[in-house]
Amino acid sequence: MADLQFGVSLRGIDIDHVPAVEALGFDSVWTGEHMLFHGPVTDGLITLAAFAGKTSRLKIGSAINLLPLRPPVVVAKAVSTLDVVSKGRFIFGVGVGGEFPKEFEACGVPRHERGRRANEAIEICRKLWTEDHVSYRGKIFQLHDVTMLPKPVQPGGPPIIVSGRSQAAMLRAARLGDGYMPYLFTPERYTESLQTINAIAKEQKRDMSRFTPYNFVFTAVGETYKEARRIAVEKLSQRYHQPFENLVERYCALGTPHECVERLQRFVDAGVRHFVLSPLCDHEKLGQHLGIYARQILPQFR
Repeated sequence: MADLQFGVSLRGIDIDHVPAVEALGFDSVWTGEHMLFHGPVTDGLITLAAFAGKTSRLKIGSAINLLPLRPPVVVAKAVSTLDVVSKGRFIFGVGVGGEFPKEFEACGVPRHERGRRANEAIEICRKLWTEDHVSYRGKIFQLHDVTMLPKPVQPGGPPIIVSGRSQAAMLRAARLGDGYMPYLFTPERYTESLQTINAIAKEQKRDMSRFTPYNFVFTAVGETYKEARRIAVEKLSQRYHQPFENLVERYCALGTPHECVERLQRFVDAGVRHFVLSPLCDHEKLGQHLGIYARQILPQFR
């Protein structure tokens, strides 16, 4: 399946593994961000600049950038710069966040405005990346006759991939995105989400021929399903500060490499064309797990 791609999401502390991700044949490397969270999380765009410096071929992606927490002109400048220094390899995954209210409070951003702020920010970024003498009048942000240089390397700017699980996220993807990247979805829900997005886009008379369906999947491999499940429950419960005991079967790719392949295939059948795999394992075992993905999982799809 030539059009199916695989990326890996790594944390900032995993930066030494980034060259291996490229050498092992993955298509992309990603990282997420929070300003404040339950545990340590690095700034996403700065981390991705470091990832870009350690690679030459891989696409570099944010999964995801918390778009409402920064002024859109600041975001547009940082993303344009990242596209320039990576020589046109950046993919801009965006979301509205909200699961950790204190970071909105600390950044002085009203949480209830996050959706509108994200929509306006996407529109402003696109204009700044493609036009000179930009003016914009939104309900939150206004610009008058401004020009941002340099423009991104990619014509029109990096693709904007909208993340989220809500109806509002699907609407944003259909209206403003170049792709959609949900997380913690079942294959059935993934199918329904694409149907919803395509129906909205059809109403808007929007061309979706270049729209890319992504999926962010937490992945745990082990010698047995039981071992992999235990690791997934432990890591996700710790990361999100809530119990995942009854959730991992629904939302993760778990088990032996063969069992992970079977789960991922269900998402391929649901329409996924670019996976972002998020390894659930101890830091010291990450290299081993990346090797398992590359040698025992990816070849089953290529």
